[in-house]
Amino acid sequence: MDINQYKSGTYKKQYNYKSFSPDPINHAWLVNDSKVSQLLSEADRKLGELNAFSILIPDVDFFIRMHITKEATQSSKIEGTQTTIEEAFQSEEQINPEKRDDWKEVHNYIDAMNYAIAQLDKLPLSNRLFKQTHKRLLQGVRGKHKLPGEFRSSQNWIGGASLNDAVYIPPHHDEVSDLMSDLEKFLNNTELEVPHLIRVGIAHYQFESIHPFLDGNGRLGRLMITLYLVSNNILHKPSLYLSDFFERNRNYYYDNLTTVRTKNNLIQWLKFFLVGVKETAQNSIETFNAIIKLRQEVEEKKIIQMGKRAPLAKELLNYLYSKPLVDTNEVAKVLKVNIATSHRLIDEFERLDILKEKTGYKRNRVFIFEKYLDLFQTRHK
Repeated sequence: MDINQYKSGTYKKQYNYKSFSPDPINHAWLVNDSKVSQLLSEADRKLGELNAFSILIPDVDFFIRMHITKEATQSSKIEGTQTTIEEAFQSEEQINPEKRDDWKEVHNYIDAMNYAIAQLDKLPLSNRLFKQTHKRLLQGVRGKHKLPGEFRSSQNWIGGASLNDAVYIPPHHDEVSDLMSDLEKFLNNTELEVPHLIRVGIAHYQFESIHPFLDGNGRLGRLMITLYLVSNNILHKPSLYLSDFFERNRNYYYDNLTTVRTKNNLIQWLKFFLVGVKETAQNSIETFNAIIKLRQEVEEKKIIQMGKRAPLAKELLNYLYSKPLVDTNEVAKVLKVNIATSHRLIDEFERLDILKEKTGYKRNRVFIFEKYLDLFQTRHK
C-alpha cells in the first residue's frame, strides 16, 4: 500500500455511540515521502551512534538502569503520576504517604520493563509478552481491578466522563483479538520490506488506536518501541526511550495520533515519531558522553586519593551508578562491611564532593550522587 493512499479505518455504530475500528496493518507498505526518508536516515544514523556506546562502555548496565528509571517516571508522568526520578530511588518508607500510589506505579513500570526485556531471550515480541508485561504493570496499583494481563472485555474510551463525551472511543472489544493478532503478525513479518523505524512507528500508532487493555495502554505502547528495537538487534541494550520526548511534546503527540484517525495522515505521525527517535538518541548520546567525562573525573582524580580504600570506594561508586541515593545501612549491606566502615567511606565521598547529604538531619541521613543524577534530569541541546 502506498502510504499516501492509507485509510486509517472506519467508525462503527454501536448501541448509542460510534467506535473507531482501525484497518489491519499487516501488509506491504510503500513510503515514498522525501521528508520521511530524510528523517529516517538521520534517525537510523543516530541509533547507530547510540548503539556503539552501549557496546563499548564498560559496565554499561549500570547506566541502562538509570535510563529505565527515567523512562518509568516520564512515561508514568504522561498518565498523571508525579514521582520524580530522585523519588524513584528512595524507599517506600521515605515517600510521603499521599505520593506512595504514584511511587508504586513507577516501580511497577520499572519491574515490567526489566521483565519484558529479559523475556525477549525466550519469547518473540508478541501478545503473550504484552499480556505478561501488562500484568506486572498493574499488579497491586490503581488498575489492579482492570483485568491485568488480559485484553479488555468491555468498551473503553479516552477523555471525557463517559462514552457520550469521549474524545476517542477505540474499537469494540469483540474486535480486539483479531486486531492485536494482525499487529503481532506485522511486528514479526520478515517478508515485509518495511524499515524498522517505520514499522514500529506504525505499530505504536496502531496499538494506541486499538487500546487493547482497560488501563496501562500508553505505558505499554511506549515500552513496545524499545522492546522492538532490542528484539530486532537495532539496539544492543535498551538505551532509547521516547516518553521524555512525548511528555515534553504531549499536545503534538496526541494531536498527531488523532490526525491519523481523522485525516488518514500517517505521514505526519511518522515525521513526528522519527524526529522523536533522532532527538532522543542524540540526547542519550550526549548523556553517555557526559557520563564518561564525569566517570574519568571521579575515578581518576578523586577515588585514586583514597589509597588502600580505593578498591572498596570503586565498588561503592559502581553501585551509585545504578542507584545514586543511599544511606549508611544500605552501603554497609551492599559492600558487606560494618557500619563504622560505611560511615568512614561516605564521609570520604562527601569530602571529595562525590556525595552530598540531602536531608539536613543528624540521623536517618540520605546521600545523593548529585552530579551524576543531574545528567539524567538535564535536557541536552
